[in-house]
Amino acid sequence: MQSLSFVPGRAFLSSNSSRVPWTVVFEDEGVAGYFYACDRSQEIHENSILDAMLIYNVAALAKSDAELERPEPERIASIEWSRDGFQAVLYLDGSAQALYDFQARCGYCRMDFPNFMEEQGDQWRKSSHAWSDAALQRFEVGLYS
Repeated sequence: MQSLSFVPGRAFLSSNSSRVPWTVVFEDEGVAGYFYACDRSQEIHENSILDAMLIYNVAALAKSDAELERPEPERIASIEWSRDGFQAVLYLDGSAQALYDFQARCGYCRMDFPNFMEEQGDQWRKSSHAWSDAALQRFEVGLYS
């Protein structure tokens, strides 16, 4: 598992699967935090991103921290891959926020955003990113069995 301690508004954590060419990236450039599924075999950066999911909005996170009277805005992001290298989960402060399944070519996140109309030739499901407890359970069973 790879981890990063960060303050919302600036973060970058990348993790490669044991199965080439899959990579996932958690990135926060100031406005929001996103989780990306990537194909690192693509030479052009724009072509390497297979899917993107919103994890949080920085302003909403700061408001939530203030309401909870949380003194430190520091968070911990971590990424864990399944044993077979086809699934990756993003955890924030120990809670699963998003999961990519490279074999099924889909992603799940608690924000269920963004979603797009399916286009002909799409190889990745982007019409829904709805959270799935069942997908997370399959991931966890695979880790410990």
